[in-house]
Order: sequence, then C-alpha cells, then structure tokens
Amino acid sequence: METGKVIKPPIEAIKSGKVFKPSRAFIYKGWLGVILLALALWVFAMLTWLGTAYLVLIFDDGIPFTGYVAYLNYWWMPVNFWWWVANAFWLVPALIIWPFYVKRFEYSVIALSGETMPEIYVRKGIVTVTEKHVPFRTITNISSKAGPMDRLFGIGSVEIQTAGFSGGAQAGAKPEEKLEGLQIFESVRDFVLRELRRFTGQYVTGTEVLTPSDMPAPAFQGNIQDEILITLREIRDSVAPIREVLDELKREKDK
Repeated sequence: METGKVIKPPIEAIKSGKVFKPSRAFIYKGWLGVILLALALWVFAMLTWLGTAYLVLIFDDGIPFTGYVAYLNYWWMPVNFWWWVANAFWLVPALIIWPFYVKRFEYSVIALSGETMPEIYVRKGIVTVTEKHVPFRTITNISSKAGPMDRLFGIGSVEIQTAGFSGGAQAGAKPEEKLEGLQIFESVRDFVLRELRRFTGQYVTGTEVLTPSDMPAPAFQGNIQDEILITLREIRDSVAPIREVLDELKREKDK
C-alpha cells in the first residue's frame, strides 16, 4: 500500500463490523458522579444558608446564639426537604437517562471482513446522534487516561488527537475523540498503535506517532489546517540542510 493512500470501506461495513461498547462500570461511574455533584451542591447550599442566617440573626438583629440554634432546629427539616424536592427535577432524570445514553455508544476499529479499518468509528447520542470517522492518516497522538474514579471502577479512556484539530499533538490540546468507559482501554490503545505502525509505516514512540523528516508528508484532503501543516513540514525539511551546514561551519570556527 502506498504511503498516504487510503481505501475507505463502505459505511455499512463499519456499522456492521466488530463493535464494542463502554463497560457497565461506566454507568456506575456516571451515577456516582451525579450523586457526588448533588451532595456537593447540597453542602454549598446549606453552608450558605447557615452562614447567612448567622450573620442576619446574630450580628444584624442581635438575637442570642440560643435563638440561632432554635431557628435552625425549626427550619432544618423543611429547608432540606424542599431543597431535595427542587433538585429532584434534574437529579432523577439524570440518573434515568444516563444508562440509555451510554448504551448508545459504539466504537469500532475492525471492519466486517475482520481487517483493520483505516479509521476509527465512534457513535454517540440519543436525540442528536453523532457518527465520527477519524482516519488513520490524520492521527498524530494516541493516549490512555484513567482518573481516580476511573480506577475505582477499573475503566479508562483512549484519547485521539489529529493534525489540524485543537492544536494537534501539542501539550494540553483537546482530543478530537475519546473512547470512554473501557475496561480494555490499554489494549485498544496498543492495538491502534500497532495498526498505525503497520498501516502508515510511521515510527511510533510511546503514544506519539511521528513522521520522519525524510518521508513525504501524508496526503491530506479538503482541510485548510492540513494544508498548512503540510506546508510547515516542507519548510522544516528545507531548512534542515541549511542548519546542518551552519552547525558544521560553527564547529570548524571553534577549532
């Protein structure tokens, strides 16, 4: 296969290929995150209420501390009850909708024939369904990520960065796509790296895909950022010999 030449399989082959989904632990993580968010909001609301009442009753109205305690004893249950009733309008739907949202996720890097596709397929969404295809030729960086809550549930995510998207492979750049909630996230990352090496013929160091300076830039199509990237690579390659000559002259002068 020629470098930069991509044969895209039919959409039907992508959808009907070997598809994997997030682990059920990803649902549990989402539930825990929603509950922790509700608890954090409750703590913030209660502290705000207690602090405001303390300032108004004691410092402004001059009521003794025993009166402040009596006020809290009287209003504590009603305030908490109505706070949780008000927040149930977003908390309950979030807990119900989250599993259905996660079950709509679809990931694939294998075509129906069992051969590796030249792109990664990601499908997400319930009302607005997003289907994204990330071609291998545009991938600049693959990394795996597992935060504290991810490690608690034994899952992680694979982040994909591409040329010309949110800064490419620069530090802190936003990934173009994430394969989230996977128990096999490290295996998926290693598989994509291995197939990138086989498909593109590029060197792969760690999780970063590097194109050697003596290789022609990949053939990108229809994207102004990619055209800029190709031009910058050509400038880099043309400047490299001049830099070598200057370094050699400097070494001779130092002698």
